[in-house]
This record gives sequence, C-alpha cells and structure tokens, in this order.
Amino acid sequence: MKTALLLIDLQNDFCPGGALAVAEGDDTIAIANLAIEVCRARNEVIVASQDWHPANHRSFAVNSHTEVGTLGQLKGLPQVWWPVHCVQETYGAELHVQLNRQHIAAVFRKGEDPDIDSYSAFFDNGHRAQTALHRWLQFQGITHLAIMGLATDYCVKYSVLDALNLGYHTQVIIDGCRGVNLQPLDSQHALTEMQHAGAQLVTLSQFIQQ
Repeated sequence: MKTALLLIDLQNDFCPGGALAVAEGDDTIAIANLAIEVCRARNEVIVASQDWHPANHRSFAVNSHTEVGTLGQLKGLPQVWWPVHCVQETYGAELHVQLNRQHIAAVFRKGEDPDIDSYSAFFDNGHRAQTALHRWLQFQGITHLAIMGLATDYCVKYSVLDALNLGYHTQVIIDGCRGVNLQPLDSQHALTEMQHAGAQLVTLSQFIQQ
C-alpha cells in the first residue's frame, strides 16, 4: 500500500475574490496545509491538479454566447457555462498564495483543449484524452489516494469517480472540500455519489489518525 494526497484545483480563481469563487473556498487551504504536513511525516507523496484554460476556451459563457450558470452542450457533452477563470499564466490560475506549494511533488494541468471541459484531474469530460497523472502515479507505485479540494460537486467528484474506475483505493477528505452549489444540495449529492461508487469519506482528523 502506497498513498498519495491529491489536491484538486486549489487556485486563486476558485477562492473568495476570484473569478469563479466558491463560498469558503479559502477555508480548504489550511486543511490542505495540515494534510501536507501529515503526509510529509508519513513519507507520502503530495500532488495537485491545476485548471489551465486558454483564453478562448469554449466552456466560458462569453466565448459560446451563453449565460453564466446555464446548461448547454459542448462537443456533444453536457456543459455548464462558466465565467472566464483560471486562464493560463494569470494570477487567478496560480495555486493559492497560502498553499504550502513547495512540498507538492508534481502539478498536473487540465482544461487546455479549448473545445472540451476537463473537470477530472485524470481525463477530459469525454474521456477522450488523459492527463499524465495516472501514468505518474503508476510509476510511483501509488495504490491509495486521499483527495480534497475545489469544487466538491465538479472537479473533486469527477476526479474521485475516475480514480475509483482506475482502481485506486480512494478517500475523500470532506472538510477539505467546498462546492459551487448551483443547486443548494449539489455538494451533498456529490459526496453521496462518490461514497456509493466506493469512496471512503473521512474527516481530516480521521485521515491523520489512520
């Protein structure tokens, strides 16, 4: 058994003041920093994903002539239309300034193809292309993942579901997650879906004590 901590999209744009701010999104940073210290003490690897969109990404409402927060289709896939966020080489796309970034072994970028959205840290939304994350974890001999970050109901959920499908024993550190909640119960429904798929929901305290 070899475990890695996977931090999902802990970026400035997803925290208060950012272009796609998640309520209390910055509360996840202190949790992440504690989890990082625990993993360092246990010699467990820490990796992160990073939304990294070109400015012309078609999931941005302004580029597809749609309204932010509404639903549509992009390349035959269901699509939420988002505000412009996490544009490559901008401050908003950077990992949060208070995140203990120096102990992150590798960062895997996603969402670079302008024609398809990429919630999961492993695949785009159509599973047509994958990031280097799975190959990297395999090379490191990782079998177990602890996942947390932003946002519960999108990038965390799809990363967890893909991790399970790829065969990783997967935990979700629930107090290290916050959701977009376009509908009020979206995050709760996402946690339930992850649990039903086989993920173990744990608190940071439980993660520390294992």
